[in-house]
Amino acid sequence: MLNIPDYSKLKISVLGDVMLDRYLFGDTERISPEAPVPVINVKKTDERPGGAANVAINLSKLGIQVSLFGIVGEDNEGTILESLIENNNIDCNLKKIKDTSTTIKTRIQSRGQQILRFDKDSSFNQKVLSDDRLSQCLSDIDALIISDYAKGATTNIDEIISSCRDKNILTFVDPKGSSFDKYKYADVLTPNESEFLAVVGSCRTDKELIEKAKKLIKRLDLKALLITRSQKGMLLVSNKNESNFLKTKAQDVFDVTGAGDTVISVFAASYAAGESLVNAAKLANSAAGIVVGRIGVDSVIVEELQNKIHKKRSSGICSLGDITTIVEDYRKSGEKIVMTNGCFDILHAGHIAYLEEAKALGDRLIIAINNDESVSRLKGKKRPINSLEERMKVLNGLISTDWIVPFEEDTPINIIENIKPDILVKGGDYNLSEVVGAKIVNEYGGEVKILSYIEGFSSSNIIEKLKD
Repeated sequence: MLNIPDYSKLKISVLGDVMLDRYLFGDTERISPEAPVPVINVKKTDERPGGAANVAINLSKLGIQVSLFGIVGEDNEGTILESLIENNNIDCNLKKIKDTSTTIKTRIQSRGQQILRFDKDSSFNQKVLSDDRLSQCLSDIDALIISDYAKGATTNIDEIISSCRDKNILTFVDPKGSSFDKYKYADVLTPNESEFLAVVGSCRTDKELIEKAKKLIKRLDLKALLITRSQKGMLLVSNKNESNFLKTKAQDVFDVTGAGDTVISVFAASYAAGESLVNAAKLANSAAGIVVGRIGVDSVIVEELQNKIHKKRSSGICSLGDITTIVEDYRKSGEKIVMTNGCFDILHAGHIAYLEEAKALGDRLIIAINNDESVSRLKGKKRPINSLEERMKVLNGLISTDWIVPFEEDTPINIIENIKPDILVKGGDYNLSEVVGAKIVNEYGGEVKILSYIEGFSSSNIIEKLKD
């Protein structure tokens, strides 16, 4: 199962083109009499760090110790940008250049749509770091992310990558330009598909796309290429001749601005924290699916990422190991976990009513179900009538069910001890002294409830009727 690694011990530096992203939000209600263009009544202005600065913020939100190196103009926008960065617990090292403007991207938004964007670009074409400062910068980090927006801050990028390789520092690059040769010896490049095709030429099939990626990896001596493909998801190709297509995790796409920054941040952090290339790409893909559902450049926090990767398990059949992790995430969100257990060999109306009543007690219902061997020990050699797989499928089809967890023991005591449900529930044919795990639940402050008993419903009675 995909899990979030511990990012807290990582130290990552970000070097590249920083910029200020400015958003003007307003209403569009009329067309200008001066020209056939909409008139925007601006009601709100928002300013956010963009480019390499957004990468740094994405890392910081994951709990990583981050240093940022970039260039700004000696102007008001540069001061604003520096303040925004420092407010996000980032070691901010911005080189200020006189008589030069900070790069600004201004977007006009109305009713959730971007109406217009206008840029104020600057090109610096000088080193962000002196040789001595570069050596110092690379002395105590786990990884370096280079964010190249072709504004000039990555002038000596080849020297920086060589230094990282000499020091065994992982290097990740978000590239730009018609040639990627200057990124030779980096560990991973994360171009979007358009940027990749501009370098290698058009590809008529996915197979051709993979082959050209492999050739580029070999020529530049990379570990991998992670190619973002908009609504088509991602393609990860490694130097082990392995390729993986990852489908997009976005459910609603409002704005793709800054999604590439989130991708390289989460991918680099996850790989540096010990995840495989594939798992790091999966985490990055999930993070991108979150930020494209928002307006403007944004970032994700660990809890959001946890909820996203486990969302596909927001219901379904899972193991004890999986459910323990999943429940922790939902409990952090303040949700109340209810648990019950049983054989559920022949599901009847009494079961349905009982499970619906159990679910109504909280937010999530876990059903622990005896496996076939356990049922046979409890009910006799001729039971179960339905196999574990069939019983779980039926339960999984109920609207009241969130998760089904099978167990092989005679009682679910191990599941109760691991999950620690807020409420443990049994049917009305039990009393409190008979409920397995009641003592444990009461000791940690949980509740044990006996639900109402519905007369006339019994799996054993149904079996006897069928015999007649």
